[in-house]
Amino acid sequence: MPTPSRRPRADAGRNRARVLEVAAHLFTERGGEVQMADVARTAGVGIGTVYRHFPTRQALVEAIAEQRFLEILGFARTMCEKAASGREAVRTLLEHIGQVHEDGRALSRVIESTLGNTAPRGPVQAELRELGDTLIARGTADGTLRQDATFDDLYMLVGALATVARANIGDWHRFIDITLAGLEPRTDPASP
Repeated sequence: MPTPSRRPRADAGRNRARVLEVAAHLFTERGGEVQMADVARTAGVGIGTVYRHFPTRQALVEAIAEQRFLEILGFARTMCEKAASGREAVRTLLEHIGQVHEDGRALSRVIESTLGNTAPRGPVQAELRELGDTLIARGTADGTLRQDATFDDLYMLVGALATVARANIGDWHRFIDITLAGLEPRTDPASP
């Protein structure tokens, strides 16, 4: 009797992607109450399939967080490049991040409670840093951002924006306007 053949690798990839998509949606809708069995049932796969791809809930949440950052990175690479200036590229990035955190408040809470924070990790962290450096350099070169602006400034502002949007503690659109005013080039040569 022939041994049963394994499913094609593409099927495993589709199952993994489906589990990630469903889990992100469930965490966004229901927050921390979501269990691995809920994910499996909603994704239409067995619980073993979920655990094969994500052996722990933490592994699943880490993958969702990475996917979220990869989406932000993909958006920024596409949309920020089209912006008319470095300042507008930074605005485009900040507006997208604000919207991601507003729409995904419950998901952000799950990520933070599971991983300890919502900061990027691993290779995507380096890619986001490279992108941020590029946006700041573009803005300082075209004169739309202050000359002493750095990636660390942008990172700090993104963290503050994410907090404002996640916690719904104010108008994050106004926060972006105020932030960008602080990044405007200095006209007084004596100013830092």
